Amino acid sequence: MNEPQGFRTLRGFIDGQEPDEPSYFAYSASLRIHGHGVPFEEISKELGVKPTHVHREGERRGPSSPPHGDDGWQFQAALPETEPLAVHIQGLWDVLRPHVSYLMSLKPKYRVDVFCGYRSNCDCAGFEVPHTCLEIFRVLEVPFGVSVIIA
Repeated sequence: MNEPQGFRTLRGFIDGQEPDEPSYFAYSASLRIHGHGVPFEEISKELGVKPTHVHREGERRGPSSPPHGDDGWQFQAALPETEPLAVHIQGLWDVLRPHVSYLMSLKPKYRVDVFCGYRSNCDCAGFEVPHTCLEIFRVLEVPFGVSVIIA
């Protein structure tokens, strides 16, 4: 009698076999400032960091991508994506903490948030974030949200 096969993904269950690849888990946390007329140079100077991504309204990610609807300035701490989400959040907060007043001054005119990401090829896993890492969301008055991508 054959032993029942366990699956780590819905895709593997439907196909009857798992893809021949090891499981991976990737994390990120970014400060995002979006709006019209975002002052890229001022933000970089005030925060003391270079952005990891910028775009202007109307620019495209690629030739077939739709144009951006607004300007965007983003910063992500230089950490390997394999580090846990808590490490990414704390790395971002270590840079931003001294600049809370400035960031709060931007909020009436621009959309300021913290974007967290989790990617994996395993759809039966998860992550946790200790309460000690959540101060950034409370102080900046932004929601804690995570974009989850299972591919």
